[in-house]
Amino acid sequence: MLLAVDIGNTNVTFGVFDKDKIVVTWRMETDIRRMPDEYAAMLMNLITYQGLKAADIKEVSLLSVVPPLLPTFEELCNRFFNVTPFVISPGVKTKVRIRFDNPKEVGGDRIAHTAAAHYLYGGPVIVVDMGTATTFDTVSKEGDFLGGAIAPGVANAAEALFTRAAQLYRVQLVAPKHAIATSTVEAMQSGIVFGYVGVVEGIVARIQKELGEKARVVATGGNARLIAGETKVIDVINPDLVLIGLKLIYDMNRA
Repeated sequence: MLLAVDIGNTNVTFGVFDKDKIVVTWRMETDIRRMPDEYAAMLMNLITYQGLKAADIKEVSLLSVVPPLLPTFEELCNRFFNVTPFVISPGVKTKVRIRFDNPKEVGGDRIAHTAAAHYLYGGPVIVVDMGTATTFDTVSKEGDFLGGAIAPGVANAAEALFTRAAQLYRVQLVAPKHAIATSTVEAMQSGIVFGYVGVVEGIVARIQKELGEKARVVATGGNARLIAGETKVIDVINPDLVLIGLKLIYDMNRA
């Protein structure tokens, strides 16, 4: 089995593959203060709960947008799985041509999204990742990464509102019944949720116009279902897109 590990700014996402099928996924909070033993203890509990064993993990594909945690997880893999992880970094084979002014600026997660989206859905395709940031990755018919847009993530934008406005407070991030809210809680939910629906619709429309053709729109990330449930511009929700990309890129480099 292969363990795919996506170390993001907010969460570390794990996926166990049995051949080409995802068996299970887990998430835990990203914390650069945790030691390899601490992450291993949590991960081993999850593996055992699923009825698996550490010895079942024969391969690891890893990417990190949090540099301090890369050696932490490399040590974890070597000590607890006896596996040297394959790390997605500049120079590995991805079959993704990066049409960016400085290709080194493109994070491994965006490359993994591009590889997976083109493999699963063809092109052109727009990947909207609603995580710590909301990113819009544009993929050509040929599978090239053309670029895109980056906006603040829904949760981070909401947190800024809660902490900067003295008379406002944290609310559950759900869609209210009406845009014209009649309470402070629903007014904040309307502004945050419907506001981000507008962001997604607006940026997707601009990207479609610049492409000059219809592109399929795929949503992923922790807030994908929240926003996708309120708009028709999202064609597909795939929460496992980056994990699938990790598996695909691993296979390309081990072939």
